[in-house]
Amino acid sequence: MIAGAHMLMYAEDAPAARAFMRDKLGFDCVDDGDGWLIFALPPAELGVHPSTGDSRAELFLMCRNIEETRAELQRKGIEVAPATDAGFGLLTHVDVPGAGKLGLYQPKHRSPLSEFGS
Repeated sequence: MIAGAHMLMYAEDAPAARAFMRDKLGFDCVDDGDGWLIFALPPAELGVHPSTGDSRAELFLMCRNIEETRAELQRKGIEVAPATDAGFGLLTHVDVPGAGKLGLYQPKHRSPLSEFGS
């Protein structure tokens, strides 16, 4: 059956985005050849939201404490916008070099990650 999920990020400057993921966010990775890094991600969850014709997929990295995470990323030289309260969670984003914005999110809702021990 399903063993995992493979997410894609398209970047105008893929080497810069890969270096950011490896060096700034600290994601473990393997080099599949020619600098093509494949990253291990933390456990994930999937929410399916209703749409009114604008169907799409988004990627948000989750954290347990958004202010601690913002401070840690800022110590690494990453600018992180102040978090906003969206009701279901606290949201902000980081700019990934060559790839645009990546969401960062502290959920307020129940999470299967905490309920199943991840």
